[in-house]
Amino acid sequence: MRFDVITLFPELFAPFLATGVTRRAFEGPAACMDLCLWPLREHADDAYRRVDDRPYGGGPGMVMLVEPLTRALQAVRAGQEQAGRPRTPVILFSPAGAPLTQARVRDLAASPGAVLVCGRYEGLDQRFIDRHVDEEISLGDFVLSGGELPALALIDAVARLQPGVLNDAQSHEQDSFSDGLLDCPHYSRPEVHEGEAVPPVLLSGHHAAIARWRRERQLEATWRRRPELIQAARGRGELTAADERFLATLQL
Repeated sequence: MRFDVITLFPELFAPFLATGVTRRAFEGPAACMDLCLWPLREHADDAYRRVDDRPYGGGPGMVMLVEPLTRALQAVRAGQEQAGRPRTPVILFSPAGAPLTQARVRDLAASPGAVLVCGRYEGLDQRFIDRHVDEEISLGDFVLSGGELPALALIDAVARLQPGVLNDAQSHEQDSFSDGLLDCPHYSRPEVHEGEAVPPVLLSGHHAAIARWRRERQLEATWRRRPELIQAARGRGELTAADERFLATLQL
């Protein structure tokens, strides 16, 4: 799969691609992803390589111009056509977008990729959004200086779902949100730290008991911190009778 990224700051991506788990998705035996950066200023048409201007109607800040953005996207499309790759959807990172979820990450991980548009300043000229953007995504109800960090977050989330990227193929299956709930607590050595011991069930070797303990801790953490996820899991029919009995004990 491939991500084409339209950005004002391509230099932000190089350290990320060469570090940690994500690196395996782009180089080495497990390489299964490609990333192409499209510096937006290369598609400006004046001597100053201007990509922004004051907003019509007044107000603070600057707006990214529609024409450089359109030319950058046209270059992406020409490259896709020349290489025989499919036209992938255009994703814009925006506070107005839908929250990014693990379900959406899984869908993207199984797709040919996407064109990621990293906005800056006060935003993009609406005409580019209306004509070319297929989906707007948000990391949450807060504002960042640009779309590069959300793009990196999305690429990281997708990369770790690719075969061979994680040392243990089951690691991502036990992550938070992999089954719609928060993850359970995890423990490692030493067995006792400052008087606090690892829960005995995890030392028992009883796999069924350990699985049930982990499930109950998932349910408890989700019920206390993100109760709306419990309701969503109920709506999807994903809670068992044993799950419901345990949740009932939390509400007493």
